[in-house]
Amino acid sequence: MTSWNSYLKTLPNDLLASIVVFLVALPLCMGIAIASGVPPDKAAAAGLMTGIVGGIVVGLLGGSQLQVSGPAAGLTVIVYEMIQEYGWEKVGVLFFAAGAIQLAAGLIRVGPWFRAVSPAVIYGMLSGIGVLIFASQFHIMLDDSPKGSGLMNLISFPEAIYKGIVPTGEVQHETAARIGILTILVIIGWNLLPKRIRLIPAALIAVVIATVVATVLNLPINKVQVPENFFDAIQLPVLPTWEDLAHWQKMAISAVSLAFIASAETLLCATAVDKMHQGPRTNYDRELAAQGVGNMICGLIGALPMTGVIVRSAANVDAGAKTRLSAVLHGVWLLLFVAFLPQVLSYIPTAALAALLVYTGYKLINLKIIPTLAEYGWSEVAIYIATVVFIVATDLLTGVVIGIILAVIKLAWTFSTLEIAVTRDSVSQRTIMHLRGAATFMQLPKLAAALEQVPPNSHLHVHFEELSYIDHACLDLLINWEKQHEATGGTLDIDWEGLEARFRRPAFANGNRNTQPKKPSEAAASPVSSAAEIPAGAAPGVSEAAPRR
Repeated sequence: MTSWNSYLKTLPNDLLASIVVFLVALPLCMGIAIASGVPPDKAAAAGLMTGIVGGIVVGLLGGSQLQVSGPAAGLTVIVYEMIQEYGWEKVGVLFFAAGAIQLAAGLIRVGPWFRAVSPAVIYGMLSGIGVLIFASQFHIMLDDSPKGSGLMNLISFPEAIYKGIVPTGEVQHETAARIGILTILVIIGWNLLPKRIRLIPAALIAVVIATVVATVLNLPINKVQVPENFFDAIQLPVLPTWEDLAHWQKMAISAVSLAFIASAETLLCATAVDKMHQGPRTNYDRELAAQGVGNMICGLIGALPMTGVIVRSAANVDAGAKTRLSAVLHGVWLLLFVAFLPQVLSYIPTAALAALLVYTGYKLINLKIIPTLAEYGWSEVAIYIATVVFIVATDLLTGVVIGIILAVIKLAWTFSTLEIAVTRDSVSQRTIMHLRGAATFMQLPKLAAALEQVPPNSHLHVHFEELSYIDHACLDLLINWEKQHEATGGTLDIDWEGLEARFRRPAFANGNRNTQPKKPSEAAASPVSSAAEIPAGAAPGVSEAAPRR
């Protein structure tokens, strides 16, 4: 536990970092709320209240020192679907239920299990969300309404582009489009400047410039709607009716889906943040429980659900934060802003916030990860593509579930496949056997059949270099076969020391590469030493089998 003296020592660093994170969070909180389908008159309040709760409550209770929580782009799709299905007044109950699930999961210490997802699925989920955000917010950037689904948003792209170029009626879509394009160009241009100049976040600079231009020119485009009293937006959730409860299974699936996706995103983000600093590591169960408490509060006050968010967290670390105080203070600054300067928000064009999300969606579509995934086998690329396609074609939950199923099928196939290549030299009576894949008890008949084909008086050399797994059953078969083979005048050459080095099992070691271990019964099943280090850019916190050699 960090002492008060430690907080005082690091106060200057945390204070500066909190201001930077506040400036990053301010436009993102509002933009994500609009993208999530919150009614326009409540969107700004809902998003900022989530940022306040994420900063103050989760910042104090969380298990990650430097992670920042708030409304997340990764949740916009599922939240939008929930709002369309149940209405904004009723989704608070589902947000509360999802938070309760997260709290329970943290208390029973299953936090790390939420990270056990294939990188291909994680990247597919993020890219699929990126496509959906980009497609929906492109329409809002033109002061138009998004269509009913991700596919419809993509199909109607030509129409949207036409509206953004050619005046079509009373609504000046082309004017809103220019403000949106200006916002994106400012973000790109600002990020090209030297880092020492970029003290203020690009997103805030872009929104401020777009707001000034729209206000000075008095452009007839949509602006952020702000309530007279910001805290009037706080509302208790409407309890479901008996008619709603008749569909309780569907509501339960929605709550569980939200809890799972929010938890996975939070804990993966926490792992990424841990890699950015040298301070205390994340307590995943505590972080998960804190997120649950935060989402329960958000469900009760009419705010959006939250996760740990990588953009704000990275800004926090880069700005020099040392303790959780920076995240807490960023929530305090958001609270003071909505308390004393809420009307400033009413000058912000919604096109600028939508453009910010268009850029965010584009960044989430990380096609550069495909070559990295390909190093681990093209099946990983196939899982990635399938996850993206099904998310866009159906919905977020279906796409993620299909991705996980495909990853499990691939894992089962990997651990049930054994390739045996045998070459013979009739002159030297030498046989060479290469094993590739996983040598498990399920492949025992296949391995036994290959051994039976070896001539009785020949010398057999077995290579394990391309073997990913070998269990006790196959080792026992080789040891017993060696005894029988020696009785016929043959020999078996197995590099036991190499096998020990590869699988890191001391039971194999005996100092003689051509003889069996002293205690064959101790040669228990042993997977490859450890999962390969995740390549640069891979999903944080998720390990994967070693790449094929």
